Amino acid sequence: MKKIAFQFLILSIVAFAGISCKDDYVYSDLVKDNRPAVPVTYTGATTYGFDPYYETSVAAGGAIKITLSIPSSSGRTIKEISKIAAGATSINVGTLNTAGNYTAAPIAGSGTTVEFTTTVAEFATKRPAVPTAPLALPNFREIAFVFLVTLDDGTEIKAVPVRVRILA
Repeated sequence: MKKIAFQFLILSIVAFAGISCKDDYVYSDLVKDNRPAVPVTYTGATTYGFDPYYETSVAAGGAIKITLSIPSSSGRTIKEISKIAAGATSINVGTLNTAGNYTAAPIAGSGTTVEFTTTVAEFATKRPAVPTAPLALPNFREIAFVFLVTLDDGTEIKAVPVRVRILA
């Protein structure tokens, strides 16, 4: 009888502990999506797969034109692109802190859009360690950019990386 009473007591304690504990399982910043209040998108980019991407052809001059935009319904405007990091496709938003110096000065925005232009040749001079020679299809070479966008109210948004496929 003592054994049954002891087992019942242990079972009661475990059950009480299970229902009386505060829920400590709370998501932290490490496991939640980090979405800005105002999303930055790339107008005209292909968004199939991972990062959005544009294509450029070296034979056609290798011009790179990236248009960043925010929704007009946000009530905000783009003041500028404050920093640009450029490199291989392994770059991420942290690269803005270590190599966010692709341009010497910020690029001014206009309303809800801002345009960044460069060329494959300029990229090759500024980032000589990153290969830019096109590969034969079905393979292709890619480079990447990450932008720090500043809005009119001072809010800074680190946009997702964007890739540029370099074709022959």
